[in-house]
Amino acid sequence: MSNPEHMDPVKGRYVQMDQVDWVDFPTALSDGGIRWKLLNVSPEMGAWTAIFDCPKGSSFAPHVHIGPGEYFLTKGRMDVRGGAGDGGETAVAPGYGYEACQALHMKTYFPEDSEFYMTFLGPLNFVDDDGNTVALVTWKVAQDAWEASTGG
Repeated sequence: MSNPEHMDPVKGRYVQMDQVDWVDFPTALSDGGIRWKLLNVSPEMGAWTAIFDCPKGSSFAPHVHIGPGEYFLTKGRMDVRGGAGDGGETAVAPGYGYEACQALHMKTYFPEDSEFYMTFLGPLNFVDDDGNTVALVTWKVAQDAWEASTGG
């Protein structure tokens, strides 16, 4: 019996990360020169995975995690949801974090050179100070932004 196409197992993926160039993360969504490498998109799950290089003083614009996400801070320090001094978390490498659905981040800040790997299970809704959507970053938007940056 043949397998219908929709029943075929998802093919595995492998990325040799040191052979992928860093590209600038969109400046409309970040400040301070953050760079990234898109490692995987998973349309079947609505997920995407990337690694981010965040220079000292850089930050991500306000956003809401529509779906949950998991990160591994491999280097540096990250103030999440304002950091420990403001009711959020201060992640110090090596550290793992989980972001629940609807987690609001008014600012994710990097007080020192940092790097983290993250899988997003669903889109990120970047918002302005009034909560209005600025950009909804789905796996497809992430893939399109990556391809536009790399010519791929």
